[in-house]
Amino acid sequence: MKKRMFYKKDYVKELLKIIRTETDTTKLPKLLSDYHEKDIAEAITLLSENERKQLYPVLGAQKVAEIFSYLDDSEKYIEELPIEKAAKVVSYMDADDALDILDDLTEHKKQELVSHLDEDTRKDVRRLLSYDDDEIGSCMTNNFICISDKLSIREAMSALVRQAGEHDNISTIYVVDKDEKFVGAIDLKDLIIARENDALSDIISRSYPYVCEHEKINDCIDKIADYEEDSLPVLTKEGRIAGILTATDIVELVDDAMGDDYAKLGGLTSEEDLNETTIISMKKRLPWLIILLFLGMGVSSVVGIFESVVAVLPIVICFQSLVLDMAGNVGTQSLAVTIRVLMDENLNTRKKLYLLGKEMRIGFFNGISLGLMALVFLGVYIHFFKKYAWLSAFLISGCVGLSLVVAMVVSSMIGTIVPMFFHKIHVDPAVASGPLITTVNDLVAVVTYYGLAMVFLIDVFHI
Repeated sequence: MKKRMFYKKDYVKELLKIIRTETDTTKLPKLLSDYHEKDIAEAITLLSENERKQLYPVLGAQKVAEIFSYLDDSEKYIEELPIEKAAKVVSYMDADDALDILDDLTEHKKQELVSHLDEDTRKDVRRLLSYDDDEIGSCMTNNFICISDKLSIREAMSALVRQAGEHDNISTIYVVDKDEKFVGAIDLKDLIIARENDALSDIISRSYPYVCEHEKINDCIDKIADYEEDSLPVLTKEGRIAGILTATDIVELVDDAMGDDYAKLGGLTSEEDLNETTIISMKKRLPWLIILLFLGMGVSSVVGIFESVVAVLPIVICFQSLVLDMAGNVGTQSLAVTIRVLMDENLNTRKKLYLLGKEMRIGFFNGISLGLMALVFLGVYIHFFKKYAWLSAFLISGCVGLSLVVAMVVSSMIGTIVPMFFHKIHVDPAVASGPLITTVNDLVAVVTYYGLAMVFLIDVFHI
């Protein structure tokens, strides 16, 4: 029997064909309604400016607002609209999406657009602007359903239907008491299957997780990710609901946090954007590079102490980079593991000591394996290509192998202890550890390698 293959459809290509070939513009909204706004947004970026300007009036402000929410550089497209139309589109957006667009506009254009917004939207945007960029409140939306805990099941359903006309985040219904304070949440499924005579209080989850409006994003990102809820309420200090974080907001926060941590491990002050100017990117990279310059000078001065070793036995300099690179690689591995483990807020001293011991054991046994390989292969290489006697060749390769073992064990220890120390003193281990550990491991490797070469190869065996 011949198998039928399922071919993935190219929805963007289909949309472009519909938009460009449909002559009856009255049919266009109906045709496009079968497609997701994300695909329509991608198709819009492939249209010419004139094609987009003809399409916007056909779609209407509300549909355009839904589409623009999926654009990464929506300011480019919002500026294609007359100011009154642009204001109407922004007014239909969730407050957080509207703020994202306004942030990307020039100050003059932003003020002009804000002045044309309706009063409710202007109020919501100004409230979000009152939060610092690193506070949870700056990311929340006012698109949610809220009911009183005194309602019956029938009344709760009626309130849901009434509010669903304005708010489409209905999978979780938030519940407040007579003082408008948050008391819990109801899953939409539980409300639907509830009997009319059931008490609303029986289906309220009173231990539902929440975050506070002025909490720092980095301080509660783990809690946000761990609960795996579709949305989380954002509360004021009085316990009232200021807004919510939607599933999309949560994914973006976690993604941004991971991106920033990755950037910090590379010695950047924060994640770089492709569209950033050269000067801004330089400012993010330069601070740690300046610090590392002076640390590197320290490492170089230590190398200078061992000039006598290089003068007597020049071949040792050939394998310096090998020892340094392996020590750096091992330290980076231990650093990555430790930072990941430190995300567990319940990590006690016993677990930290276990992690330290485990990383050092891994470093030791990996060092033994690589050291033996270096002993054999470098010994053969030194004998045949550098013309040293077999004994001298294997003594030199043995020194390299022993240096690898010591350097990898110490680097594993440093790669574990340093981030733990920074975490203990409440300094972000990602931003402080990455570049620092690289330099410290270089110093350890240099001292270990040249120190062993001086003691064993020159002082003991007189090579």
